[in-house]
Amino acid sequence: MTNKNLHTFHIPVMGLAYTIDSPIRVAQYGISSVIALADDDLIEKMRNFYSTKFNIPYEEITQKFHDYRAERITSYLNLVDKIVKEKFENFKTELAESKTALENFMSMLPNTSDIKKGFQNLLDDGIAFKENIQNYIESHLFPGEIDVNIMTKLDKDNFIKNEQLPIEFNDAHAALRGFAKSNLESSIVLSAGMNPRLFGYFENFKDFFPNENDELKKKIILKVSDFRSAMIQGNFLAKKGLWVSEYRIESGLNCGGHAFATDGLLLGTILEEFKQKKEQLIQSAHELMIKALRAKNQHFPKNPLELKITVQGGVGTAAEHEFLLDKYNVDSVGWGSPFLLVPEATSVDQETRNLLMKAKEDDFYLSNISPLGIPFNTLKGTTNEFLKQKRIHENKAGSSCPKKFLALSKEYDPHGICTASKKYQDIKLEELEAKKDSLSIDEFEKSKIKITEKSCLCVGLANASYLENDIKVKGQAQGVVICPGPNLAYFDQEVSLKDMIHHIYHGKSIIRTERPNLFIKELKMYIEYFRNEIQSVSGEFTTAQLKKWNSFKSNLLDGIEYYKNLFESTTVFKGDLNQLDSCKSELVGIKIPVSELV
Repeated sequence: MTNKNLHTFHIPVMGLAYTIDSPIRVAQYGISSVIALADDDLIEKMRNFYSTKFNIPYEEITQKFHDYRAERITSYLNLVDKIVKEKFENFKTELAESKTALENFMSMLPNTSDIKKGFQNLLDDGIAFKENIQNYIESHLFPGEIDVNIMTKLDKDNFIKNEQLPIEFNDAHAALRGFAKSNLESSIVLSAGMNPRLFGYFENFKDFFPNENDELKKKIILKVSDFRSAMIQGNFLAKKGLWVSEYRIESGLNCGGHAFATDGLLLGTILEEFKQKKEQLIQSAHELMIKALRAKNQHFPKNPLELKITVQGGVGTAAEHEFLLDKYNVDSVGWGSPFLLVPEATSVDQETRNLLMKAKEDDFYLSNISPLGIPFNTLKGTTNEFLKQKRIHENKAGSSCPKKFLALSKEYDPHGICTASKKYQDIKLEELEAKKDSLSIDEFEKSKIKITEKSCLCVGLANASYLENDIKVKGQAQGVVICPGPNLAYFDQEVSLKDMIHHIYHGKSIIRTERPNLFIKELKMYIEYFRNEIQSVSGEFTTAQLKKWNSFKSNLLDGIEYYKNLFESTTVFKGDLNQLDSCKSELVGIKIPVSELV
């Protein structure tokens, strides 16, 4: 069943812990949010915590269970679903019985909401108020979606002693199975690109295929950074009879967590392409899906199913929010990092939240701390960074690696080792020491930093929930890793859920200072990224590198021209035209090296 969203924003997945229980906190208000399925240990502890809090019987699912990872995930999602439904029923009763509660809720809805207008008409009418309100609530309100996220790259092989388990027991496969077996009627967000084996595994679960009423019990959302990627992945799934219900476009750099830079394609140009080619995306996938479902002798819809386009990354004002909805016809806008300052919405320990409130622009940076080898947005001054540096100074670099979700390097062990682990770093540091005499002091120190800067994200991104809820943290102290986008630099206060929603919809600003608009901020980040890419390469440049750099620069210049036309046609960004000229001059000044190979 397809419901019309109450809100025009959603809360994307953040870290492992930060949105682990967001649906329990906000779904009763019609707000959709996303739970990360990477850490089944955290998920099991949160199931225990909420079972106790809501007096629900709990029986631990230990690692001795045959399919413990999937079972933990299924059990937690079913618990969240149960709690959300109970809270929603209680909330509906409160709205029907309290005019004040109803008016407060109405203030949290966008002014363009037909449901809000309907409530206002009933209030103005005043006849048989309670009965009419109850009927209206029952027919028009519904909880926000309890969506889940799988990072497709986190699909580690698993072993019992030296025996490798079948593929379906890989981490991402088991997480998918856990969601598929749950009671949820919601979506799974796939991020970090295509994993053909994982995509193929969806075929094992009937809930991802349309039923006789052309409905999908469980839907697929792809997080993408450009149209080409969306078309490739969407058609790949369509050939298996699977429909992508939403493409969630995220800025390549102006985002939280891992940053997947495009080839210089800027968010505005990407959104424009999706707007112009949405019908092409729909028809291409529909034709392929019908062909696949016919071959499977399964029911197929005569008309294309619903397809949504949403966007997230760096949005910070009501004007930007409204502009994205109106200009690009997107169905929803993701607001992630600002919600880290909303205790009612996200799970963040107070020490880390205080750090976020005090942080300035220079404190947010694109780091190399991720064991995946992908640039990672993070914050200076975290407890994780302090503890990591302390171990390095004591010549004890590296993590004990208790969870091994990122143990993906098979350089030294066929079972996989995490590059943030002590085991891996000890080997690398020993190899570096053996080459010390052939390196300059500067080269040696840079190589050492490159080895030891990796952080234990598995523990660091989960610890906030343990600390917030007084759940005992066992093992080596790792502190907290936080992964906000740079946009959070302009928010400096803890705020209520109501105030954050008012900021999103009504322009009641809670940001501390003038900030560059989301397009300018992303452009500046791409120029800096481009400069660093060129400067970081030493020695002879290959033809492929030079071709990539020229294409990257050309795409950025095209993006600037697109923004010039865009800014001139709207009052929202008109004052930013001078910044575009400045960015263009800076970009032109970055010279691509000339190679004899070309």
